[in-house]
Amino acid sequence: MTGGGDRILEADEDDHHLAASVATEAGRLLLAVREELAHAESKVLRDEGDRRSHDRICELLARARPGDAVLSEEAADDAARLRSPRVWIVDPLDGTREFSEPPRDDWAVHVALWARNGSAEGSLVAGAVALPGMATTLATAEPPALAAAVDGPIRLVVSRTRPPALVEALTEALGAVLVPMGSAGAKAMAVVRGEADGYVHAGGQYEWDSAAPAAVAAAAGLHTSRIDGSPLLYNRPDPLLPDLVICRPELAGVLLEAIAVATPPT
Repeated sequence: MTGGGDRILEADEDDHHLAASVATEAGRLLLAVREELAHAESKVLRDEGDRRSHDRICELLARARPGDAVLSEEAADDAARLRSPRVWIVDPLDGTREFSEPPRDDWAVHVALWARNGSAEGSLVAGAVALPGMATTLATAEPPALAAAVDGPIRLVVSRTRPPALVEALTEALGAVLVPMGSAGAKAMAVVRGEADGYVHAGGQYEWDSAAPAAVAAAAGLHTSRIDGSPLLYNRPDPLLPDLVICRPELAGVLLEAIAVATPPT
């Protein structure tokens, strides 16, 4: 876990620390944008945040890893990434709604690296989720230790504006409690930080929504998968990756079984 004063790493530094420093620097920029445009309309703030963070991330990655491809929410998809052995998957500003509602801090910056590593499917090899409003970055460089289990009902983080029906069904079946929160990154990191026990999503996402959170969660010892238990696969021709489960490892079987009951095959 790193704070807000990290230096920007150069090309000879490892990918884990590069992901952390790029995410942290983009988060620092977003805080400055938030202050600069404090009196602007929320759409202006959201758009400027997305644009400036994307530009800064691409600038830093181009400097440090000029041969790598980038898949970003804020840029047109280039099919050349499918032939690249290394692809950075980034969400320059995850949770634009929350970003535009100061002083909310449940928004994030996602930076993850996918590498082929000699396999057809490849895998995530590094990642970082910056939580600028909390002055912290969680990353594979220094994975946080798995928090101790908490007595009581299962705590599931859920969208504060549009909770999926699946999670409501799980709440009823498992006697779980819901923890409303903003961005996907903030929700996943709440599980990593021990503030929740699981994050289940089935309402539609893309690779940039989950790549960095999944990388950090897996490094911290959490379970990560699709809602059917299959692996999360990245750098696919279609970047749509509509569902995921991130949870404490001892809860994976319980959650996946309950999900299977709630979503019978069609």
